[in-house]
Amino acid sequence: MAGQAAEDDAGFEQSLRPRRLAEYIGQGKVKDQLSLAVEAARTRGETLDHVLLYGPPGLGKTTLAGIIAAELGVAFQSTAGPLLQIKGDLTAILTNVQARQVLFFDEVHRLQPQLEEVLYSALEDYRLDIIIGQGPAARTHTLELKPFTFVAATTRAGLVSAPLRSRFGLILRLEFYQPAELEIILRRSAQILGVPLDPDGGAVLARRCRGTPRIANRLLRRVRDFAQVRAQGKITAAVAEEALALLEVDEYGFDEADRRLMLALIEKFEGGPVGVNTLAAVLAEEPDAIEEIYEPYLMQIGFLSRTPRGRVATALAYRHFRVALPARGDQAGLFTP
Repeated sequence: MAGQAAEDDAGFEQSLRPRRLAEYIGQGKVKDQLSLAVEAARTRGETLDHVLLYGPPGLGKTTLAGIIAAELGVAFQSTAGPLLQIKGDLTAILTNVQARQVLFFDEVHRLQPQLEEVLYSALEDYRLDIIIGQGPAARTHTLELKPFTFVAATTRAGLVSAPLRSRFGLILRLEFYQPAELEIILRRSAQILGVPLDPDGGAVLARRCRGTPRIANRLLRRVRDFAQVRAQGKITAAVAEEALALLEVDEYGFDEADRRLMLALIEKFEGGPVGVNTLAAVLAEEPDAIEEIYEPYLMQIGFLSRTPRGRVATALAYRHFRVALPARGDQAGLFTP
């Protein structure tokens, strides 16, 4: 149920991704701003301003980057921050960009600082300063780059440095989706896959996919398998409920990992406050995984609160897991959802 892309998601997602803004469901404010900026750049024949897309994983940042290139009618190239290790890697990419091309960087917050510095002049002045030689004999050679659009995506906007962030003309946040929007996405995906999806079945899935299209499509795959083997192929509300029960996905879209995190917070630490590093040690998880994968949704639905002293479970979480609230006056205000 994590919003991060799984190994078997790539080919499946590629077949379901919308190609144009008109096909893209949800994110109305983001679409409006992008549509206006793209149309203006296309009308003037200019390069679109650099774009930073941020938000929890699985909401469609990579899809939007591809749509920007398609709407502009230009080439598209993608890479990811962790893949670039030396300046030569980044230099090779930048010197080969085409005019007005869209260059997409995923996980830009994980780009190494020395590589990030190379980007500053490339994004602002479309030039690349290369140092040739060492010591007193070293000299700087400047390469002119073709104007291009840099589209970056991140799940941790706070980790993008201020100098890099200032180079973006459009900074857009993607929000979690509403169930009604997810129902439309599920109907579209089911139609592409040729899966009979009952409206009530779609509603059940939409309520349990954590407001995330990637999870919605992933659940559709699993429920499709169940329906084809045990229910004549059609996904009804009853079939969806039975399949999700088998997958141990509850009415909030929690899987085993979410339940382990919340129950550890409630039972081992009396609801908190507790630091993320302590939680990570207890769960044998990485702190970054807790902050990027689990916490955004738990905070969105009011199960978890971040305080200066650490993470705290809310009263809503106690009610959901049927655990009595601890009688501790110093935390009384923190348990209000």
